[in-house]
Amino acid sequence: MLLLLGRRVTLSFVNRFTKSSPSSLSKPVFISSLLIKFRVAHSCFLVSTAVRNRGTMPERRPFVRLPTDVYPVNYGLCLKPDLIDFTFEGKLEALVEVTQATNQIVMNCADIDIITASFVPQGGEEINATGFNYQNEDEKVTLSFPSTLQKGSGTLKIDFVGELNDKMKGFYRSKYTTSAGEIRYAAVTQFEATDARRAFPCWDEPAIKATFDITLIVPKERVALSNMNVIERKPYPDDENLLEVKFATTPIMSTYLVAFVIGEYDFVESQSSDGVTVRVYTPVGKAEQGKFALEVATKTLPFYKEYFSVPYPLPKIDLIAIADFAAGAMENWGLVTYRETALLIDPKNSCSSSRQWVALVVGHELAHQWFGNLVTMEWWTHLWLNEGFASWIEYLCVDHCFPEYDIWTQFVSADYTRALDLDALDSSHPIEVNVGHPSEVDEIFDAISYSKGASVIRMLHNYIGDEDFRKGMNAYLLKFQHKNASTEDLWDCLEEASGKPIAAVMGSWTKQMGFPIIVVDQEQQGDNRILKISQKKFCASGPHNGEDCPSWMVPISICTSDDPTCTKLKVLLDRPEMTITLNSVSPEQWVKINPGTVGFYRIQYSSSMLQSLLPGVRDLSLQPVDRLGLQNDLFSLSRAGMISTVEVLKLMEAFVNEPNYTVWSDLSCNLGVLSSLLSHTDFHEEIQEFIRDLFTPIGMKLGWDSKPGEGHLDALLRGLVLGKLGKAGHKPTVEEARKRFKDHVEGKQVLPADLRSPVYLTMLKHGDSSTLETMLKLHKQADMQEEKNRIERVLGAISAPDLIQKVLTFALSDEVRPQDTVSVIGGVAGSSKQGRKAAWKFVKDNWEELYNRYQGGFLISRLVKLSVDGFAIDKMAAEVKSFFESHPAPSAERTVQQCCENILLNAAWLKRDADDIHHYLLQRKAPPV
Repeated sequence: MLLLLGRRVTLSFVNRFTKSSPSSLSKPVFISSLLIKFRVAHSCFLVSTAVRNRGTMPERRPFVRLPTDVYPVNYGLCLKPDLIDFTFEGKLEALVEVTQATNQIVMNCADIDIITASFVPQGGEEINATGFNYQNEDEKVTLSFPSTLQKGSGTLKIDFVGELNDKMKGFYRSKYTTSAGEIRYAAVTQFEATDARRAFPCWDEPAIKATFDITLIVPKERVALSNMNVIERKPYPDDENLLEVKFATTPIMSTYLVAFVIGEYDFVESQSSDGVTVRVYTPVGKAEQGKFALEVATKTLPFYKEYFSVPYPLPKIDLIAIADFAAGAMENWGLVTYRETALLIDPKNSCSSSRQWVALVVGHELAHQWFGNLVTMEWWTHLWLNEGFASWIEYLCVDHCFPEYDIWTQFVSADYTRALDLDALDSSHPIEVNVGHPSEVDEIFDAISYSKGASVIRMLHNYIGDEDFRKGMNAYLLKFQHKNASTEDLWDCLEEASGKPIAAVMGSWTKQMGFPIIVVDQEQQGDNRILKISQKKFCASGPHNGEDCPSWMVPISICTSDDPTCTKLKVLLDRPEMTITLNSVSPEQWVKINPGTVGFYRIQYSSSMLQSLLPGVRDLSLQPVDRLGLQNDLFSLSRAGMISTVEVLKLMEAFVNEPNYTVWSDLSCNLGVLSSLLSHTDFHEEIQEFIRDLFTPIGMKLGWDSKPGEGHLDALLRGLVLGKLGKAGHKPTVEEARKRFKDHVEGKQVLPADLRSPVYLTMLKHGDSSTLETMLKLHKQADMQEEKNRIERVLGAISAPDLIQKVLTFALSDEVRPQDTVSVIGGVAGSSKQGRKAAWKFVKDNWEELYNRYQGGFLISRLVKLSVDGFAIDKMAAEVKSFFESHPAPSAERTVQQCCENILLNAAWLKRDADDIHHYLLQRKAPPV
């Protein structure tokens, strides 16, 4: 599953639907949807939000995994959704194995009412269940039988009913509008992590694998899809308007990867070079917008087949755009679901960043078809293995398909630095987290599992080398295909392939939270350079100085100015400190630790080493990724109070000749953090002037219009720079944006897609009520979700308090899809001091509605983070903590802790450095005496 991390979620019923009883689904019970008593399985778990020790998990409720005395072999599942009343009827016939005599069967079940249940032992008489005991908080049901179920095979039969909910999880309804303007609904699924149990009673744990025979009874004019290909489609005897659609038997698989979709779609189709049928399903009339994803998918499948040396095991793969979808995408085996914006590309109206995003998401989800689906983690503790690996290899895949994207440099800015920032907090967590209860699982779908996971795998790949890495991966996939595995199983395979101590090295990165700061000093001895390197835990509040300081086994690479792209020496730092001799390094040469910014750590150079590296920033002799890493390390050290922020501002001014998009992107992000921090002062305008001065030369060089020979990265850079200048109030940029916006709105000259975000942002930042009205009108007219999202993300830039309120009210209106409300509110909170206060008040005032909409999912964590992370006053941390103590949100509990910690860190940073920053910003403009 791919998240939007601000950036990256059983029984074989010998099918009853035979020719002799084709209509059995509708006959047993006619239940009005009004009579179905749906149970609320996600009741508020009252979990304490008290401050906890460093890195500990929040207090946990007791949890027991399902008993092993009965397990599924095959699920025969038939579902009949009602797209008008939003209910569904289901029949399950599961072939099960009883391993130990018992008179009860315990399964997962949530928001489902069981009508009848029975067990038929192989060759024996049917035994009707006499009781259904729902344990709602644990999302389980116990079926009781009047006599003992003996060891051996049998069939468990369950008739049940459920609700097509509007919570974007389980079996849910997704709203869309036809070309004629009629509102309709599709029935779709999202089961990861623990929501298959909302669609049918099952053993909903990743290690309890079975095969699935799925039948869907659907309106005949609707498309019906599932994991496998259709093997039979016939009229439904009881209703001429319905069709019975039967799908081929799946491979053995986990419940969270099962999927079905019923709706109206067009598609484009192709075949990969290795013979797999690939389809991309789009909203009706938008098939053209599926072609880019189709091209990526057909290139990606053969790439992974070759990389893993294991073929894709299903006959087809469908990629489908879902209107209402909480995550970015979900890797259901053979039927991958996506947000529209993560799959659809309009050749005329999609921007370059959207094309890149689609390529990455397609690469991520298709990697899971092997790593996650073919071999599945044994339990959610090992989730990082799925997500960290897919988040790493998506970049490898995109680099293969689109080398012009320079995607590995972007990885450092998008994933690596984000993970470092989060993992420096006391409220971080190890990559591997013991999870039990379903309410805990959503908490670990975060930047640690995804981005830190990807970063340590990138470091591991570099440490082992590509050839041995691939050899180990192939051994792992072959050994555990159609089974489950743990982190240690992968380490064993890689260790055998490489002969290196993988388990020992990687255990220090996955089982403890945090990372080291590598402190480096040097001394010249004749023709040799002597380096003294040491490690200690890096904390966002400064270096760890307590006792029992953790340590890591750190792969260290070193290069020199003789060849900045080539590693001169590699060592494994497996102790607190070490002395290294670099032979034949003359005094004038600089030495750089961590070339390529691959090792997952921060670096603190001695002042002489740092001074020698700075010319490499100005003259570009340092690689782009290393210019980025150097700046990012220093920025992080300044936030931690280890150096002055003024030193970082001085370094930033050295980037005046910088040509690289990703380096500018990281600079822009850090200046955004600083600008947000200084919005709490009375000299916010001075930092805007600094931003204008820094970005004006590159803005002048790029201009507004693309030039012949420019590519993908030029387009990204132009949009970034113009947006930064416009927001900071650069007059020529604001004036040109006004002119182009007017022409765009009047239809004289449509804005190129890559310029829309910066122009919209600039107009709103310096606009009034008529600007906002125009933007809302453009939003209403937009036929493409990408354009709607583009507008939604920048609406919060409006300045007037009454207009900020209007934007917040709009966020909860029917004009905004449920999953996008969060980014509208976040846009308000991130745009200004006034916006931050207004957004937080709005979240508090509307908490009941927001929590009801997103509870138990990761969107609630995202909402919390975006709303409060930017505060920089001590008392706000206490206010946020207090609010969530009285309004518990279990799946966001760790996020609340992290936000409170960030608020206190921001406040300390401001107190410590504000005066020095102010003085520097004033004196840099003072005329020379």
